[in-house]
Amino acid sequence: MRFRDRSLLHLALVHGSAGTEGRSRHGENYERLEFLGDSVLNLAISDHLYRMFPSRLEGDLARLRAGLVSEGALARVARDIDLGRYVMLGRGEEKGGGRSRPGLLADALEAVLGAVYIDSGYGVADYKSQLQELVQQLERRLPRYRITGQRGPEHERAFVATVEVNGRILGEGQGRSKKEAEQAAARRALDHLRRNRAG
Repeated sequence: MRFRDRSLLHLALVHGSAGTEGRSRHGENYERLEFLGDSVLNLAISDHLYRMFPSRLEGDLARLRAGLVSEGALARVARDIDLGRYVMLGRGEEKGGGRSRPGLLADALEAVLGAVYIDSGYGVADYKSQLQELVQQLERRLPRYRITGQRGPEHERAFVATVEVNGRILGEGQGRSKKEAEQAAARRALDHLRRNRAG
């Protein structure tokens, strides 16, 4: 994605140690964005788990969420995208190996999520919403979704969905839930439409 307000991304990468050393405007750092990003992440994961496991109890869902949003899990994601490389640190934090510290990486990732939320809103990764907007612009119609099948054993069931407009199938996708399958189909359709427009 591209930020409309790049200053938000910049702020999301300023650690408190850099702020106190005057390396950011007015001594600002990513802590407020981290606070917001933590809530955004918890909502997104809670919504996903609620829909994916309709028969699980609250305690089970809470344990699953705790594992997904743990410091270690977030730090691994941050390492995968090499986020530590871009975080602005104070000299002391830099010398102390802060750039690879799991807690710092997890906090920075949450700050970036907070910045994304402010810049683009909660639905930035909602492919169904994006597809609906694009199809309405192009054809003045709404996309229709159909669950066309299921694959895999009961404990690893995957749903298959298609999305069509005016009788034309634009994309197919699969996921652990019907909603996830529809999102995957919408993403394929978006890729298809955007390639055609670019061509």
